[in-house]
Amino acid sequence: MWELDNRVRSAMVSDSLDTLGVRNQAMDISVRPLQPGIRIVGIAATSQFVAQSDYDQKDPYGAAIDYLDTLAQGEVAVIATGGQALSAFWGELFSAAAKGRGAHGVVTDGPLRDTEQIISIGFPAFGKASRPYDYKGRMALTSSRQEVVCGGVTVSNGDGIIADSDGVVVVPKALLNEVSELANARAIAEKTVLKDLLAGKSVREVWNSYGIL
Repeated sequence: MWELDNRVRSAMVSDSLDTLGVRNQAMDISVRPLQPGIRIVGIAATSQFVAQSDYDQKDPYGAAIDYLDTLAQGEVAVIATGGQALSAFWGELFSAAAKGRGAHGVVTDGPLRDTEQIISIGFPAFGKASRPYDYKGRMALTSSRQEVVCGGVTVSNGDGIIADSDGVVVVPKALLNEVSELANARAIAEKTVLKDLLAGKSVREVWNSYGIL
């Protein structure tokens, strides 16, 4: 499980990655929270969906069921679709299954459905708009727990995910500990910076003292 101070935001993690020279780790701005104020921190459990048109396939949900049953405490379902809007893969019942297994949320660059119900059960979800279509006969899960591209960012199974009102940031698993240390330290420092700025100190003085803005 990946843990961050509750004060750490996606922007702080992005800044920490910049400090390490790792850039462009934020998903496309079309991937948005289902509702304001939600936050996800966890480890990516990846899957890939592609377009298909075989409505009569024998077992359209089997691969998805197997994937859902692998989700574990602290993981985030990352559903890569290539940004398509043909159908929604994720809805109320998948959210219930994931929450029941201890998953921390879902991030997809495709649509969601059953959006009011997802909100009602309290499962954090980020996606590209909403659409009522089921994925049967429209999309198929072709791989899970493999490297994917979601929202324009390469995500490997086991990478860190932080998502909030500013967007979704992906942290390569090899950098999780280092980024955690930097982001947690930045959250503490920003509290002091905020206090000084609200007290009327000059921006230059604060910058010279902390190097944070």
